[in-house]
Amino acid sequence: MLTIIFGLSAALSWGSSDFTGGLVSRRAGAIRATLYMEVFGILPLLLLSWFSDGLRNSTPNDWLWCGLAGVIGSLGQLGLYKALADGKMSIAAPVTALTSASVPIIAGGIRDGWPPVLTLAGFAIGLFATWLLSQSNSGASMPGIHFSDIGLPLLAGLGMGFYFILINHGSRTDVFVPLLAVRLGATIALLTFAFFSQQLILPSRSMVPLVITNTVFDIGGGLFYILAGQVGRMDVAVLLGSLYSGVTVLLAWLIVGEKINRKQWLGVILILLAILFLAQ
Repeated sequence: MLTIIFGLSAALSWGSSDFTGGLVSRRAGAIRATLYMEVFGILPLLLLSWFSDGLRNSTPNDWLWCGLAGVIGSLGQLGLYKALADGKMSIAAPVTALTSASVPIIAGGIRDGWPPVLTLAGFAIGLFATWLLSQSNSGASMPGIHFSDIGLPLLAGLGMGFYFILINHGSRTDVFVPLLAVRLGATIALLTFAFFSQQLILPSRSMVPLVITNTVFDIGGGLFYILAGQVGRMDVAVLLGSLYSGVTVLLAWLIVGEKINRKQWLGVILILLAILFLAQ
């Protein structure tokens, strides 16, 4: 039951982070918004790691696996941004979301053994809900899909999926140090990309409160995901955490009045059904 609670808390936090991050992105661009979030989280996580004795008790493997998770996860995120910028939103978002959730579930089944039938049914429903929630609000029908259209979204999903696997592998004994290592790895990758693309610009003073809010929610998502993986199965933690898109959709509807299409409403309903199956 704790895995369910922590996993849903991760989804709530990540969904809120995506919503606030979207507001930052509208003013600064997606790459800068992500970089700001990663950099702003380093100092508080460094302090938390120090006062919790995590820095003294961490091992080189913790830093290696979670730092690598940060690099690969940020590259996956950049791949998604590139695919979205190419105009294939109706393909890129669902393919990336489904791949990033499916890879850790398969890895979890191989590593920990396959769960009972009801849990597998919950996985299937949850993955379908993830696909539906990532559908565009534009209402446009999905065009014919070619491999050239899904290649980059698949790579982006693989990167984000391996992020979930690596951080789970490197966070078995601590919470704050893995989050710090992830952020340092992601910051290095994003700083490098921003430097060569000439996007190294400091956030405006008016934007700082929103960036801080985005950072707090993102740290919370990572924290709850690690806790969910420590007390239960990784695949369950990943699927529940991956439902964050439902939170983002609902917040956009409640706060800024964005419309929710029928597929997304069905996805929200299926989330509840998937949770019931996973809680058995």
